[in-house]
Amino acid sequence: MEQKTLKRLPVGIQTFENIIEDDMLYIDKTEYIWNMIHTSKYVFLSRPRRFGKSLLTSTLRSYFEGKRELFKGLYIDKVEKEWTEYPVLHFSMASGKHLEKEALERYLLYILKENEKRFGIENDNPDPNIRLSSLINGAYAKTGRKVIVLIDEYDAPLLDVVHKDNELEDLRHIMRNFYSPLKDCDPKLQFVFLTGITKFSQLSIFSELNNLKNISMDPKFAAICGITKEELLTQMSDYVDAVAEYNKISREETIEKLTRKYDGYHFTMPSSDIFNPFSLLNALLDKRFESYWFASGTPTFLIEMMRKFSVLPSDLSENEAMAYEFDAPTENMQNILPLLYQAGYMTIKDYDPDTELYTLDIPNKEIRIGLLQNLLPLYVSPTSKRGGPVVAMMYKAIDLGDIDEFFRQLKAFLLTVPYCDNTNYEGHYQQLLYVVFSLLGRYIDVEVRTSSGRVDMVMKTNTTIYIIELKMNKDAATAIKQIDLKNYPAKFAMSGLPIVKIGVNFDSETHTVTDWEIQ
Repeated sequence: MEQKTLKRLPVGIQTFENIIEDDMLYIDKTEYIWNMIHTSKYVFLSRPRRFGKSLLTSTLRSYFEGKRELFKGLYIDKVEKEWTEYPVLHFSMASGKHLEKEALERYLLYILKENEKRFGIENDNPDPNIRLSSLINGAYAKTGRKVIVLIDEYDAPLLDVVHKDNELEDLRHIMRNFYSPLKDCDPKLQFVFLTGITKFSQLSIFSELNNLKNISMDPKFAAICGITKEELLTQMSDYVDAVAEYNKISREETIEKLTRKYDGYHFTMPSSDIFNPFSLLNALLDKRFESYWFASGTPTFLIEMMRKFSVLPSDLSENEAMAYEFDAPTENMQNILPLLYQAGYMTIKDYDPDTELYTLDIPNKEIRIGLLQNLLPLYVSPTSKRGGPVVAMMYKAIDLGDIDEFFRQLKAFLLTVPYCDNTNYEGHYQQLLYVVFSLLGRYIDVEVRTSSGRVDMVMKTNTTIYIIELKMNKDAATAIKQIDLKNYPAKFAMSGLPIVKIGVNFDSETHTVTDWEIQ
């Protein structure tokens, strides 16, 4: 069979012009762009990192610079008749991360100077807001056309300090001053577009720019970033076949693996299923089903926010949030779920318009495993290097139904690692087991209600239901007695699966399992 020649996949390429000129694969998003620029003069879009925001911003730049030749064959070329060339100011805040106050101000002056050079403007004013205002006025005067302002990752300088109130306030003040000219320069602006992960309040960041249209949860723009299932099966169909052939599996199995690993995002309801574009493109390029998104960056700020809000790993399973909570500014939020959604760690699974209640859950296997792997050090030790191999051996034990071996591995592992703070209570080990079982790809639930009480943990496999009761500084027999006394198995009698009772005891001095009993 003749091998098809496929276009190069634009892995890591965020510049639209480069993708088109190098004849790489481009999934046409220009219909969304056309609709967006005719929606409002000021537009804001929130999407997770590595989700195509920078490519979208770059595409807007090429469009507004009038580079029609780049859009040949795309939707926007069919509907745009004028192709006006506007002066475009393009700012990326991506390199403004991890900067203290003075360094952030220097970075703003640097990106302003880079834009000034493009228009032959010289300005040595040390105040970023005055420089931005002068730049807009200067570009307007030199070209005679209204100015386009594109700001990519506007919140990057703030994310790493969102959990530190004092530092956040200082940096937020700098960014508020920087963005303030966007209001006063309104008569000389044609279009303003901002992307980011989170939503900081307009009052604290954009001063009086209260007409910013947030399209982040607008169903019309649900697929403006990311790749839909339809796009995968049409525009990327040959790449799917190549992966199937390489792995010697069927096309259907390939689609199922890609879907389970990288699909499942919904940024509103109703919405098409959206694939993580970064992970999907890497998987199609490598022809492997690896975890790519977490490998490209550690969610430090998210873990810190979970600490701040006392979020447990088991809280990350199916959860609910009211619609108004998604409108709360990041710096004043009372519920972390909208932030988890904006950052891409949870997604919308359902919406009830009568109650305005969203149901959220982890979108796919890649995110579940990656997030829990980042949480595991909180329950064993950040210095532990043996987590991965031991979890792999535990997986094998569970897969074989050898629960004794699972707990032998867990006991040995916990004895070899430094203990964490706050380990002297039963809930710590409940969450540890929740993380471990979840990493093993097993359905696990905690505090499961029955008619006579709550089961500490219930794990389901394809063949068995495990009822697990935990004790601290007692013994496994006491845990088994509680299961029998409360008759926990009765709740699951109709499942048709055999039920196994497991009692486990942890010791507060050795910080590990002392004994377990299986019936």
